[in-house]
Amino acid sequence: MKNFIYIAFFLMLFTNCEDVIDVDLNTAEPKLVIEASINYFKNTTGNEQSIKLTLSAPFFEDTIPPANGATIQVSDTAGNTFNFIEADNTGIYNNSTFIPVIGEVYTLIINYEGETYTATETLTAVVPIDYVEQNNEGGFSGEDIELKAYYTDPAEIDNYYFFEFISDIPVVPTLNVYNDTFTDGNEIFGFYTEEDLEAGDIVTIRNYGISSQFYDFMYILLQQSSDSGGGPFETQPATIRGNCTNVTNPGNYPLGYFRLSEVDELIYTVE
Repeated sequence: MKNFIYIAFFLMLFTNCEDVIDVDLNTAEPKLVIEASINYFKNTTGNEQSIKLTLSAPFFEDTIPPANGATIQVSDTAGNTFNFIEADNTGIYNNSTFIPVIGEVYTLIINYEGETYTATETLTAVVPIDYVEQNNEGGFSGEDIELKAYYTDPAEIDNYYFFEFISDIPVVPTLNVYNDTFTDGNEIFGFYTEEDLEAGDIVTIRNYGISSQFYDFMYILLQQSSDSGGGPFETQPATIRGNCTNVTNPGNYPLGYFRLSEVDELIYTVE
């Protein structure tokens, strides 16, 4: 009889653990999310550019709604204006006549749902990637592949770098930012490693020149999205504000950033 009672108790316990728990989350009006990254790849004309507009969505939503019907212009100090036209209600706005000039200041103007958003940024140069060094004995196990993409920092100039590593294995691209505060004028590197990386894999390495403001923005963003957090019950990160502002209704601020970068790209095959 006692055994029957114990068995019944445990069956009830495990059955109760299968109950669905509904979590009530706070809701807010959707915010405009601006992905305005103008990338001028070395040895290209840089005329083809895109800007993506979406709306913030509830936490458990599977899709991200596009922001349709906006008008977008980017202008420079020489009086050139570049219109970005939406493609098929995708929220992706394209331009094929952009003129990239290193050191030029550009202004972004977006009109959406009766409100105007704006930002100003400089197209920042970047040095080339000199070479890639591979180490096959990296990581805690001593068996992981590590890549170091070396570049030479210009002396006596404040420089900021944004590195992107994209491999053909199914993982999220690795992003890092660097500055030359302690490495001015020296040869330094961007670092990349993945546990599943192996010989024959293709890694696309991109080095972007960025402003100090974007460095600060991306540094905080990467810190908040790192794996070193305290779990789901820690204090949630604060909203990170970019350089875009709503001049019509400042309280309805957008998310995202307007960035212009010269980019050096190197395609590396893991040995």
